[in-house]
Amino acid sequence: MKSIASAPGKIILFGEHFVVHGTKAILAAIDKRVTVTSTFTENKTIKVNSQLGTLEVPISSSYEEVKSEFRPFVYLANKIINSNQNVNGLEVTIDSDIPIGVGLGSSSACCVAAAASISELFKELSSEEILNISIEAEKTIFPDTSGADCTVCTYGGMIEYEQFTGTKKIDNTFELNLVIANSMIPHTTKNSVERVSKFKENDEERFSQLCDLETKLIDEVIVAMKNNDVTTLGLKMSENQKYLEEIQVSNDTLRDMISSLNEISLGSKITGAGDGGCIIALIKDENMDQIPALLGNDKECFSAKIDTKGVVWSKIEQ
Repeated sequence: MKSIASAPGKIILFGEHFVVHGTKAILAAIDKRVTVTSTFTENKTIKVNSQLGTLEVPISSSYEEVKSEFRPFVYLANKIINSNQNVNGLEVTIDSDIPIGVGLGSSSACCVAAAASISELFKELSSEEILNISIEAEKTIFPDTSGADCTVCTYGGMIEYEQFTGTKKIDNTFELNLVIANSMIPHTTKNSVERVSKFKENDEERFSQLCDLETKLIDEVIVAMKNNDVTTLGLKMSENQKYLEEIQVSNDTLRDMISSLNEISLGSKITGAGDGGCIIALIKDENMDQIPALLGNDKECFSAKIDTKGVVWSKIEQ
């Protein structure tokens, strides 16, 4: 028996960093996906195949004993196998078209797809049950995860997230032509978060003002979305970028990339932690073919649409 599930990656359209300090954020699923295939084996092991390598451990192994990138899969395999008898072993294969480690939700999409794929071998779960298990799995890598990334990867579309009130789906009736461009600069979320915290400590009054401005901006974005107002949406992306510049999570490379796209984009900004990773830009269809020349050959870029399917899964009898 084989079970296959896939889940989309994500971007943060608005609110990164400020959301940690109480503002809202808007996240969107994108049409780049992770596919996880699970099968029973007779080997009394949990085997994981991925772009990051292969892991094979005894069925009773603790997730804490393996490298962090494999922990969610060992955790999920053991959790689900331990609640079902007569299973000797499990093999899990991950195929991804989401770039790894650039803030596009590859780990969350993996957790969601793996939760759906492994569970489906035993019984079909609801999307809500898959979400809850996937958040547990993600906590084996990121103990403080909010669950927002897994939520948008599970349900697709766009969500509004707030730290103390949770998530709310945003009804969206128009397509966004997005370009995602990778700066090719490695970064760590931890360092970026610490830099923002230091900015706040040094100037609490200004940081509070920026949080208020971000809240107002996101309220205006939600109205623009309801009105299918793509022009305002682009302007708000560029406005949000100014706030990210001020809290010092940008750099010369990201600024140059954004500047290069200004003449053809409706708006552009960092998505995610900053200091590297990716920018996103809202581009009209007729301008899409100009992007590679503007960014240069040393940058990875691709177009993206909002994914509305979320996680999907199926079981194949062999």
